[in-house]
Amino acid sequence: MNISLTTGKSISVAKGESILNALKRHEIYLVSSCGGKGTCGKCRVRILDGKYKTTVTGKLSQSDRDKGIVLACQTFPEQDIAIEILEGSKLVVGDKIALAKSKDLSELFKSLDGEIALVVKRLELELPPPTIEDHISDLERLKRELDIRGIKGMRFSHGFLSSMSDAMRNYDWKINLAYVDGPEAIFVSAGKDIARCGLAVDIGTTTIVIYIIDLSDGKLIDVGSTYNSQIRYGDDVITRIIYATESNGLNELREAVVEDINSLIETVLEKHHIQRECIESAVIAGNTTMSHIFWGLDPKHIREEPYIPTANFFPMWRAGTAKLYINNQAPVYTLPCVASYVGGDIVSGMLASKMHRNPEIALFMDIGTNGEIAVGNKEWLITAACSAGPCFEGSGIKHGMRATEGAIEAIKIDPKTFEPSLSVIGNTTPTGICGSGMIDAISEMFLTGVVDQKGKFVREIKTDRLREGDEGFEYVFYKGNKDIVLTEVDIENIMRAKAAVYAGISLLIKEVGFGLESIERIYIAGGFGNYLNVDKAIILGMIPDLPKEKFRFLGNASITGTYLCLLSEKLRKEAEEIAKKMTYMELSVSRNFMDEYMSALFLPHTNIGLFPSVEKLLK
Repeated sequence: MNISLTTGKSISVAKGESILNALKRHEIYLVSSCGGKGTCGKCRVRILDGKYKTTVTGKLSQSDRDKGIVLACQTFPEQDIAIEILEGSKLVVGDKIALAKSKDLSELFKSLDGEIALVVKRLELELPPPTIEDHISDLERLKRELDIRGIKGMRFSHGFLSSMSDAMRNYDWKINLAYVDGPEAIFVSAGKDIARCGLAVDIGTTTIVIYIIDLSDGKLIDVGSTYNSQIRYGDDVITRIIYATESNGLNELREAVVEDINSLIETVLEKHHIQRECIESAVIAGNTTMSHIFWGLDPKHIREEPYIPTANFFPMWRAGTAKLYINNQAPVYTLPCVASYVGGDIVSGMLASKMHRNPEIALFMDIGTNGEIAVGNKEWLITAACSAGPCFEGSGIKHGMRATEGAIEAIKIDPKTFEPSLSVIGNTTPTGICGSGMIDAISEMFLTGVVDQKGKFVREIKTDRLREGDEGFEYVFYKGNKDIVLTEVDIENIMRAKAAVYAGISLLIKEVGFGLESIERIYIAGGFGNYLNVDKAIILGMIPDLPKEKFRFLGNASITGTYLCLLSEKLRKEAEEIAKKMTYMELSVSRNFMDEYMSALFLPHTNIGLFPSVEKLLK
């Protein structure tokens, strides 16, 4: 029997095997926090054709069941079937783009004068086993050996002691003592040949990315990414703060994100045959709200004037406290935040950009669910945040998806026939459209007259690509088993997002008394920055009309910064200095922001003079 996927791929399935297991066997991974027991309800797929039997459906609504949606772990094909994996159910492991850039990571680390200096230190010890004559306790035995080595004042937590005695005996008293500065003992492992791995995590409002790193040489072992399951409680940080505080949903939100991270960790560890105890340290980066929710800290004051978080600098708590699926005693470092809406993800990204070390005035933009912006150089840094919404990461757009296999990433439209030509990630059958594809699409539609300056479809054009759908008018990019479209509502969402980003940039630069011509370098961070076409983003009016050579794309700079901090104590301190140095500007209380925003709600802008290259194209 076979399972056919909407990407055109077909995989085998054994009799009595669940869809989840068949997919996993072919290295196609789904979110399955409960380990396939049917209790988390996350491994959702839609059956398009074929006979099957399904058991547990308790986590699915009647509406889901009517659409043919089932839980992959509880569904067993009885003949060839065709399925669609729902976008929110996918775990992407072994991401080709990120893995291809692993050499860039080590080069960047070297360029920052990085020398590997890990949070967790190791000490090889051989203790004399206890006897009737030498009958001191296990802890005193360890302390005696440390005294002989000249190490005084080591602290020992309850968590350390609870596993120490068995570990010492299991390793025949030849142990490796892991400790952190303080000094504080954190765990005991085998004396020789220990695999030492680390975890880097970027908790985005819409997506989560992890790196598993070999700490001995800094090499990237593997990558994983998925949608942040908190989306079901709200698309942006404000709706999630409201859910956490007014619906007593903080624990639910926390469990959702931790389960997502753990699903990724478990999948990567299983794939590479790594024991969870080998992950000895972790670094987390997220915006201020995501960092608070991850640690179970109430985020309610973040959205109430004067917008004060519980913490910007977090203690180094243990993985057991965070409920991460790694060594329970592993220290977890959280990138420091700057203010209510500029978090550790931006600090992490700026560390990776190196703009804080350079004399040139640079603009840093992280385009995700929140559009965070910073301007400055090695002398000064000023930052602000504007809510772009999750559309560039695929959420809230009818056929939106992340920049993964099957996403339309680039589009050209013939000005005479209005026929599109598409570029699809992985050169496969398209299953949706990602952020860079949306920007390409709208700018192409504007230049070819499919949409007007307000982003509305020009109904008079003669093409069957433009049609009336369930949600009003839409343009069809791909016709197949599943048509892929952008609706007028989608375009409106993207226009609002781009306007917020441009308004934030414009206001921040004016605030420091500079013109756009003073900017010598523009760093663009964010997952879809790998594919972004600068010319098209300028036509859309999302980024300033500046020479192309000034732009540099960093991809997901937040995860890059967490990688750097995982390997180097010096770079962790540098990240803290960046956070202290940044001056935060609260746009929500700025009278001028709404004026800038309203002016940017057109293609490319109400003042076309700000976009001379677009003005020239239109002529």
